[in-house]
Amino acid sequence: MEAMKLVNIFLLWSELEEDSERLHRRRVERRRRRLYCRSLYHQNVEARHYCQINATVPVLQRFFQGEDTRPDFRLSRQAIRVLLGVLQTERQHSWRPTMETLVFLFWIATGAAYRVVSRAFGIPLSSVQRMVHSIAEEVVAVRGSFIKLPSNDEEVKAMGEGFALLAGHPAFAKAAGAIDGSHIQIKCPGGPDGQDYVNRKLYPSMVLQAVCDHQGRFIDTFVGFPGSVHDARILRNSLIYLAGNYPPPGYFILGDGGYPCLTQPMALITPYKRPLRGMAEQRFNSHHSRARSIVERAFGMMKTRFRCIFLEALEVHSEFVPKVVTACAVLHNICVGVGDELPVEDGAMEGDDPPLEEECGTEPQSGAPWRAALANAITPLEVAPQDHDYFVLPVTGPRHTF
Repeated sequence: MEAMKLVNIFLLWSELEEDSERLHRRRVERRRRRLYCRSLYHQNVEARHYCQINATVPVLQRFFQGEDTRPDFRLSRQAIRVLLGVLQTERQHSWRPTMETLVFLFWIATGAAYRVVSRAFGIPLSSVQRMVHSIAEEVVAVRGSFIKLPSNDEEVKAMGEGFALLAGHPAFAKAAGAIDGSHIQIKCPGGPDGQDYVNRKLYPSMVLQAVCDHQGRFIDTFVGFPGSVHDARILRNSLIYLAGNYPPPGYFILGDGGYPCLTQPMALITPYKRPLRGMAEQRFNSHHSRARSIVERAFGMMKTRFRCIFLEALEVHSEFVPKVVTACAVLHNICVGVGDELPVEDGAMEGDDPPLEEECGTEPQSGAPWRAALANAITPLEVAPQDHDYFVLPVTGPRHTF
């Protein structure tokens, strides 16, 4: 019995000794870590952690040091500040809102793959994909704050005066917008419906229908239809057409020859189709084109800013394309609001081909009287008055005949 007691005491003592040794090793390790962190602090070297912004990345260095942000993000610093002020929402993880927004802007500005963005910012690949999708959804959620119709008569009147200046004639003072469609080249979706996205230019696309004001700011967007669908059919399925609450009574929207000339459910004035009959129709088409070209310039500005998104095939899922395009439209309006403009590059304002006659069908006559009244209001050029009366000097010398 005494021997068993001695063995138990020895085993208990051994366990206590091992526990004290492990505790000692832990204390030594903790002390070593504290000394190491203290030495890093005194050397002004910041320890890197997973959920901390790595300020040594060149892209982030240029941003936080106050340099020009356009080469990396295609937006001015003021436009980025406006966007950050809007996207102040709670996050479910520890990435900061500024970091997420910069990653999304870098991806949408360069059109690079997620792997390239991951290497550029020094963050995991899965985090890049999550950031891009989450910020895109948040930008689309605030779409109503930037893409919206005029809220009062003063804004509509100011828009009409702007279109009159663009057209060069007061007859277009009742214009309340310009509408057009733009094809966004995408990766052809798989499945039996993939061929529906191939447009008449023989590449897969998705159509963006937009209405803009006289400053090139989008006031309505509708995106999602395949590229094979005609502009007139997209218009008939859009919310602005089905609602019929815009433009206000007495005002109209300018559209190209691919749309029908209408007064109900929305007033839409299109140019005369060829062959033109008389100088009145020719002058009307000329002024109409000057005013309506602002929507093509708006498309050109957006495509120039995000040329890697719009001038190349968008390498994302077809269900994510409308969110990306809508986010680009929101960013475009933010840039127009702060005066951040980029010169339109060659090829960004290429107009679409003339619409097919079998697609348009017979042009409705409901908007023809209004268009005829506008054409009659555009009076012909007046003869400039003479500054003085011309008179013929009398011939005193002999006449010579040749």
